[in-house]
Amino acid sequence: MKTKAAVLHDPHKPFEIEELDLDGPREGEVLIKYTAAGLCHSDLHLIDNDLVPRFPIIGGHEGAGIIEDVGPGVTKVKPGDHVVCSFIPNCGTCRYCATGRSNLCDMGATILEGHLPDGSFRFHRGGTDYGAMCMLGTFSERATISQHSVVKVDDWLPLETAVLVGCGVPTGWGTANYAGGVRAGDTVVVYGVGGIGINAVQGAAHAGALNVVVVDPVEFKRESALKLGATHAFATAEEAMTKVAELTWGQMADQALITVGTVDEDVVTAAFNTVGKGGTVVITGLANPEKLTVHVSGGVLTLFEKTIKGTLFGSANPQYDIVRLLRLYQAGAIKLDELVTRRYTLEQVNEGYQDLRDGKNIRGVLLHDAN
Repeated sequence: MKTKAAVLHDPHKPFEIEELDLDGPREGEVLIKYTAAGLCHSDLHLIDNDLVPRFPIIGGHEGAGIIEDVGPGVTKVKPGDHVVCSFIPNCGTCRYCATGRSNLCDMGATILEGHLPDGSFRFHRGGTDYGAMCMLGTFSERATISQHSVVKVDDWLPLETAVLVGCGVPTGWGTANYAGGVRAGDTVVVYGVGGIGINAVQGAAHAGALNVVVVDPVEFKRESALKLGATHAFATAEEAMTKVAELTWGQMADQALITVGTVDEDVVTAAFNTVGKGGTVVITGLANPEKLTVHVSGGVLTLFEKTIKGTLFGSANPQYDIVRLLRLYQAGAIKLDELVTRRYTLEQVNEGYQDLRDGKNIRGVLLHDAN
């Protein structure tokens, strides 16, 4: 069949809209018609060359849609099912899945290569194989993906809202609740209030944090954070650190959560200096893997028993937490609708990412045609 998609051919170049050939599902695979896709900063890392994929690659790794067909051996879903995609597939049997760390599933090893687990591609054009970001390629109208990349959700949920729990919401929520271990009464600092950071705010507030302090240079984002659980908001890390010292009588923060778009040494150092004894710094944002961005005093790390850790998908469990977060949304315990700043068509994908760069969006959502 044919499908229209937003494709990257080289770094530092915009997405191009192309019509591609799409193969149907093979063993263990499903054909999905995407309804919505989130505009996440991780796709910008491909453009900026901070993450280097195999080109050409179809963008998009936060997606939701409806299953149209299934291949032999598929047991998780059937045609007509509504699903949210997990940008980390989870096989359920590798060492990491078997020990409750499915966000680290071995099947995710080739998410930047863009091929399916068997090593082959389903998108083609003119004899060239096209990869799909995180094996999903949610910036395509349709895709053939692994059954291990989908999570069935309730049919009555609006998919243009449910799509948010495919990446940004669980990653931010889990950064606070799982990786950060926020507890009632804690003081938490969140650096960067975009699609992930805003949900770290919600997660910390839901966990009962006494103080949720956010740092973001964009006034609109600070104001949004204050509406969704933050208690204090500052434009600079220095201002936040001064306030944290005042709020805690010099004890400093319990957790510092780094959810900026691109991590650098300055934000890591600021976070490390803002947590107190026994404090935890969680690095969720990405940077070029070849750049060394963590430079701190080993003596302070030891003597103050501080912890610096990374987290992928917020250390959440895709199969469990995607459904769990939607239940919390239905109960009114977390906000999703309020996270969407603007919706775009597929042809507006580059405009959407420019808005992200300009700090205009908490989260932009791309809506595919209803055809």
